[in-house]
Amino acid sequence: MKILVAVKQVAALDEDFEIRADGKDVEEDFLLYDLNEWDDFSLEEAMKIKESSDAEVEVIVVSVGPDRVDESLRKCLAKGADRAIRVWDEAIQGSDAIAIGQILAAVAKKEAPDMVFAGVQSSDQSYASTGIATAAYLNWPHAAVVADLQYQPGANKAIIRRELEGGMLQEVEINCPAVLTIQLGINKPRYASLRGIKQAAAKPIEEVSLADIGLSAGNVGADSSMSRVRRMYIPAKGRAQMIEGTLAEQAAKIIQIINEFKGA
Repeated sequence: MKILVAVKQVAALDEDFEIRADGKDVEEDFLLYDLNEWDDFSLEEAMKIKESSDAEVEVIVVSVGPDRVDESLRKCLAKGADRAIRVWDEAIQGSDAIAIGQILAAVAKKEAPDMVFAGVQSSDQSYASTGIATAAYLNWPHAAVVADLQYQPGANKAIIRRELEGGMLQEVEINCPAVLTIQLGINKPRYASLRGIKQAAAKPIEEVSLADIGLSAGNVGADSSMSRVRRMYIPAKGRAQMIEGTLAEQAAKIIQIINEFKGA
């Protein structure tokens, strides 16, 4: 059986940074890249299933991005993933989360996994929509914010416990194959061993183009996405003022501030 784990290399801001000339992102020289935290838990959940099963389970990690993404994929290989796939084409630049979901679904159709795992969200964009979009393009059942999973390799159903608002949990039985987005805290991700790191350095990363998965430039990119970044900017800093006096004096001061703000 196969478990396909979608991972992302996320960007974090350095202490000092500059907005790109087009105003749509931060200059890449000021970004620090690493494996998305949620995806670390997704990979660990797949590894737990692999290691607890008597049947053969193949864990495949897949990511969409340029050459620098190989570093994050090798981290996954060092932690025990069997294979790594990186999808890239210059036409993918500017794709939103829904377009990325279409790419991941195309990889899943080619690999024919029994389950697809993804993180609930990414720490840089936090859209929480890529995994769900992947399920939609596959027309598979899906569950989001999974905090506990009971699944036996090859089974046609899984029992999941997912987080809801207000601290509530919902237990659901889901048909498989399915797409699950994994929540932080479902497990304790492992550290890569020195041996694992050395082995990962020697493993190949499969580089896949759009054509290899049956997509074209017209399926991806900013023009084919349902959303696009208009601009990115640093918001103006707000002001705070403590209002003292009696209740009547405080109320009068608030009315004065509101009238000044309105230009009255």
